[in-house]
Amino acid sequence: MLNLFKGRLLLVRICLIASALALLSIGVAAIYAVGHPSEPSPGPAGDTETLKGYFAKQIQFAIIGLLGFVLVNLVSYRRWGELSAWIYAGVIVLLVLLLVSKYLVPLPFAPAGRNYVYRWIVIHEDLPQIQPSEFCKLAYILTLAWYLRYRSNYRTFKALVGPMVLTLVPMALILPEPDLGTVVLLMPILFSMLFMAGAKPKHLLVIILLGCMVSPLFWGKMKGYQRSRISSVFLQSARVRALVESKPWLSEIMVGEQFNTRKWMSNGGYQLIRSKLAIASGGLTGDGFRKGEFIKYNFLGERHTDFIYAAIAQQWGFVGGIVVLALYILLMLCGLEIASNHSDPFGRLLAIGIVAMFAVEVFENISMTVGLMPITGLTLPLVSYGGSSLLVSLMAVGLLNNVGRSRPFTLAKKQ
Repeated sequence: MLNLFKGRLLLVRICLIASALALLSIGVAAIYAVGHPSEPSPGPAGDTETLKGYFAKQIQFAIIGLLGFVLVNLVSYRRWGELSAWIYAGVIVLLVLLLVSKYLVPLPFAPAGRNYVYRWIVIHEDLPQIQPSEFCKLAYILTLAWYLRYRSNYRTFKALVGPMVLTLVPMALILPEPDLGTVVLLMPILFSMLFMAGAKPKHLLVIILLGCMVSPLFWGKMKGYQRSRISSVFLQSARVRALVESKPWLSEIMVGEQFNTRKWMSNGGYQLIRSKLAIASGGLTGDGFRKGEFIKYNFLGERHTDFIYAAIAQQWGFVGGIVVLALYILLMLCGLEIASNHSDPFGRLLAIGIVAMFAVEVFENISMTVGLMPITGLTLPLVSYGGSSLLVSLMAVGLLNNVGRSRPFTLAKKQ
């Protein structure tokens, strides 16, 4: 019986790694496609020349990410838990340095990025940039799982102050960068881990109600373009656009200024509209690898990062989109299987936190490409272009594998 159990867990880990590698390969292929269309577009090259260079960089990022996967498997996952407080503190220091560079003293290693956002640490011009908010996700999950391994840290309402502080500190530091996507991600991870740890539902409900009560304050502090990204979910409707345009007070609430339909369709709603057109144009089986108008022309910006799912759906259609979703579901089911059979509270919570991270990122990214969720900037894990994102995703898969190959497991312990 024990040998059968070990064999099943080995199969789970193989499926976990295979699904991650398949998604990584799809992402690399999609990034190659947007930079190397089968037919060059006439006239100016647009952003195609820039996108060509991203393919080689993504290969480098993939190699670094696979090394990160190996690294987190070299020692027991419990050792990473013991170091989690130091890892968390280090990431917080990096986040503070970004805000110092933005608001106090410009730091040479924390320059302003495109659109004057402060998200990256530059060690050397020849080395990949580091995005602390990406590493914060994994550091946060490790630290929270290590903290919640004791029942006394979550069974009373007062005990939830610790987890809330661990969550709100990075949120407060990441939001001004600005990086709305990571901020949105942390709360679902917190509630998933608290619920699985055994926190009382009534306490979680109180926190949700408090969050709803203070949300108008956060909305009031948002800039117009940030409000427009969220409001775009409703502004897709022509009736809603007409209503907002005719009522200045409603326009001020939703977008922070007088709403204009033509301006919205060429600015705040541009990416959303083009993303939906790209997905729809793919049909059932797509236009083919490196083919299609949204691959050939610069019709869809960020099609190598935030909107890479639209580029995939345009090339491989509905079938390709479903395959990508199926691979993510397989990866997350493997993570849940590892968590459900593990008797160590820390290992179980670590696995749940990582699965929650992947689930929220995948749901938010794909939903925003089809207009079901606001555009928050969350990338598609293991698929989108980006060094920090890819490294963190592969390290997360590595930690899942680490938990999966370690003892104790429920059935094994009974034997």
